[in-house]
Amino acid sequence: MFFIAHRGNINGPNAELENRPAYLLEALDKGFDVETDVWKYDDKFYLGHDSPDYEINIEFLKNKKIWCHAKNIGALLSLLELDVKCFWHQDDDYTLTSDGYVWAYPGRPLEGKSICVMPEGVMDINNIDQLECCGICSDVVGEIRDNING
Repeated sequence: MFFIAHRGNINGPNAELENRPAYLLEALDKGFDVETDVWKYDDKFYLGHDSPDYEINIEFLKNKKIWCHAKNIGALLSLLELDVKCFWHQDDDYTLTSDGYVWAYPGRPLEGKSICVMPEGVMDINNIDQLECCGICSDVVGEIRDNING
């Protein structure tokens, strides 16, 4: 099971720290995968949700525990070309990640290779161990992991 810290969040949203490289590294150091928002402008990569805020080295993004949410077409095409784990989505029910997982919009039905996204907004996370999926991306992924692993 993948436990994916949404923008680096483990114990709830933290808009001030989300997508900062050091924050992502903290989540990785605690054994989580991370989802981060990636932009590309002028041959440089940046992290940030609504805008390209933090310039980042491509080697950082090649970590297979990082799930890159491409925020513009330049980022998507470059990440695919560089064999970085990535995906693009807006409000679509499902999107396929570059390594074949199904990234599911919150509340959509799940099956085997699905990644359940932000379940805390649509269900009781105390019963999350009954979901049929291979990963969970959440702002409270620490609590979810603890609930599932006991």
